[in-house]
Amino acid sequence: MAGRRTDLTRATCVLAAAVLQALFGALGATGAIGERVGDVANAHPHPLLPGGTAFLIWNVIYLLCLASAVRQMFPAQRDRDVHRRTGWWLAAAGVLNAAWIAVFTQGWIALSEVVIVCLLVTLAIAWRALAATPARSWSDRLLLHLTVSAYTGWVALAALVGALTTLVSASPSASLTWPSWAAWVVAVGFIALGLVFGRGVLGFALASAWALVWIAAVAHGPLRIAVAAVLAVMAVVLVVGVARRSGRGWLLG
Repeated sequence: MAGRRTDLTRATCVLAAAVLQALFGALGATGAIGERVGDVANAHPHPLLPGGTAFLIWNVIYLLCLASAVRQMFPAQRDRDVHRRTGWWLAAAGVLNAAWIAVFTQGWIALSEVVIVCLLVTLAIAWRALAATPARSWSDRLLLHLTVSAYTGWVALAALVGALTTLVSASPSASLTWPSWAAWVVAVGFIALGLVFGRGVLGFALASAWALVWIAAVAHGPLRIAVAAVLAVMAVVLVVGVARRSGRGWLLG
């Protein structure tokens, strides 16, 4: 009985956190709790800041997280080991996401970078936990593995973008050439680590590619060429990985 109560409490917290981050996402996008997230980001331009509609991916992530959280509430799902391994981490991620929006929209850039790094660590732990629990169904693949890996991939790139935003906010006149390339090297490293050591990497790859495409959309010269090269390598890795690793588990969980 105690275990069932704990499972229900955990599932309820995951759902509450998913609702909370979606609510703050909407408030942050409209400027209801401060400046709009997009306006704050655009006020601190740098070479890795994605352009266009890049940040619409947050809406997809929030919807997937909500669907996943609702599914965990079902009696047949609550006591599964996979939810026990990942649930509290996902609840923490939702709270951290909401906190990041609240801080960022107030213009507290450095503090927001600390929060988003904590969010990345939390998501990485949840994604790693999923590697020990292969998917049992397409619902698991879509609402757990793809959701968590995509969330992790996007936040990894967002944390690096945020690092440059923090630098610009602290020193508007600083040269961004070397910091931008350093952040780019780290971004490539993150992507490589995710593809090599992750499980259910499709969401991670798609979210990373989405970020890279929108960085390339506003980049110039060597950076655009570097982005195109990484996208091409990612495509090759996915194709070869599926072919050589009987890839459904690696690709989808």
